[in-house]
Amino acid sequence: MKWNSIVVKLGTSILFLVLAILLPLGFIMNQIFTGFYFNKVQEQINELSSRYASSITSLEEKDILNMFELLATMTDQEIVIVNEQGIVVANSGLPSLPKGERINADDLSLLVSDALVQKEYYDKISKRRYLSVGRPIISQERFLGGIFVLASVEDMYQSLEIIKKSVVLAGTGAVFLAFGFTFIVSRKLSNPLLEMEKATRKIAKGDLNTRISSSTKDEIGSLATAINDLAVELHRYRSNRREFFANISHELRTPITYLEGYANALENNLYRTEDEKRQYLQIIQQEAGRMSKLVQDLFELSKMEEGKLALHFEEIDLIEVVENALLKTKIKAQEKRLQLEFNKVYHLPTIYADGLRMEQIVINLIENAIRYTEKGTINIKLTSDPDRVKLTVEDTGIGIPNEDVPYLFERFYRVEKSRSREFGGSGLGLAIVKQLVELQNGTISVKSDVGKGTCFELIFPISKGDAQ
Repeated sequence: MKWNSIVVKLGTSILFLVLAILLPLGFIMNQIFTGFYFNKVQEQINELSSRYASSITSLEEKDILNMFELLATMTDQEIVIVNEQGIVVANSGLPSLPKGERINADDLSLLVSDALVQKEYYDKISKRRYLSVGRPIISQERFLGGIFVLASVEDMYQSLEIIKKSVVLAGTGAVFLAFGFTFIVSRKLSNPLLEMEKATRKIAKGDLNTRISSSTKDEIGSLATAINDLAVELHRYRSNRREFFANISHELRTPITYLEGYANALENNLYRTEDEKRQYLQIIQQEAGRMSKLVQDLFELSKMEEGKLALHFEEIDLIEVVENALLKTKIKAQEKRLQLEFNKVYHLPTIYADGLRMEQIVINLIENAIRYTEKGTINIKLTSDPDRVKLTVEDTGIGIPNEDVPYLFERFYRVEKSRSREFGGSGLGLAIVKQLVELQNGTISVKSDVGKGTCFELIFPISKGDAQ
């Protein structure tokens, strides 16, 4: 077992907690019990010693001394009477102070000074402990001696010993119970964590099919679910990355092949006419532009994800943005005989955004609609309410399967490889659109039906100036 494991840490914590409760509790119980018993005995022998001392007028009468010795046997207490020299003249049965024995000089001096003598007395012969109270015997303002009343506290000490043993026994039991409880609980906690550790190490080594089984609904269950979700996301990311590199390789291979072939043809004069030469040069120019566009998309997406893309916010009119985008995409739509319709509204509030980036967003969405629409209409609509402006781009194209819609804005995601080859595109356009929309405090969503078309909906907040 590792010393820094959860079992040891949790066990030590619970052990300290148990000891922190039991030790003060045992001490307090001992003090309360001892104090209560001592006070009771003290009060009792104080009262008796006062009565006895006031009732004695002479130490010369043997009958009085014998009476007190007899009285002690009846009250279950011991009585010792000393004369003015401190010599014991009466003893009810205390072995260590026989008659004729002299008491401690300090005790005698206290009695002479009319002071109370209170102390705990240990009888060495009987090996018993007593609580003792001594009072001076004074008659007619003359010091005759003193009387000591002693009550045995041996039973109390035996009871305290039993309590101490009980506390120790209970503490030991609690410690073992705490260890058992700790072992069970820590095992229940640590086993899933160890399983998660093994699973995460497998995931780190590339085994992204690893999953953790957890039926609990607590924090450990949530952690297991999070690790499983992480494995799914990593698996999806790796798959998308592989597909992206395959797509990029294809997208680059095609223009590079064209560039190499037609450049070789021009270099070796493998053309018949000047028109054919110009055609070759035009193809080279188009493919170079295609490669440049692909590299530019990758560069912009990288800057956006790193938060390094500089935006120039200003009050912009979305009607003007859409009209400029329609003007630039009109030729592509005409080539496929598609209608571009713009439902214009008047007095549309301005929004606070980057005009060039907004135009880029609208152009990308329109070109995406043109790419996947063979016939019909592409409808662009602007609407507003007191707090926001909504832009929709709807087409009558081939649509997107429902299972692909949630991943449509992920970078590198391609709905179908065959479809991508047929219609072109690098799978970066919509990812760039989503990044640009969110950087300008907007939201984007999509609805699509296969064979019927797709509708992109963008919402932007109205700028503060117009909102007021």
